[in-house]
Amino acid sequence: MHYLIRSFLVWLLFIPLAIANGALRDLFLTPALGETAGRALSSITLSLLIFGLTLLLVRRLKVSSGREYLAVGFVWVSLTLSFEFSFFVLVMGHPMDELLRDFDLFRGRLWLVVLASTFFSPLLAGRARKR
Repeated sequence: MHYLIRSFLVWLLFIPLAIANGALRDLFLTPALGETAGRALSSITLSLLIFGLTLLLVRRLKVSSGREYLAVGFVWVSLTLSFEFSFFVLVMGHPMDELLRDFDLFRGRLWLVVLASTFFSPLLAGRARKR
């Protein structure tokens, strides 16, 4: 169970990564590529950053099974969704439907890719580190 506490501490490092990624998207990607392409590239970049950080820190989680790696991924996705909804809606005061647009793959929004990579990163990084 201690691996879940360590996983929370690793997840906290995702927050500055995501904020910096969003700032770079707003400053450079969206003006250069447009809203849809900028958000798509930003989502892919954030997914890679999350996987990279996970790859660096996965041994510190001290996880011993695939099931535990998936539990870490589940915790990370749950924390991410809780943070996104509470910050975006409660702190920033944006309407819920605006946030939900980021889940629409048919409109080129790849937020679900970020969530999937967040979920699977511990398992994939753990397997990569065992080799």
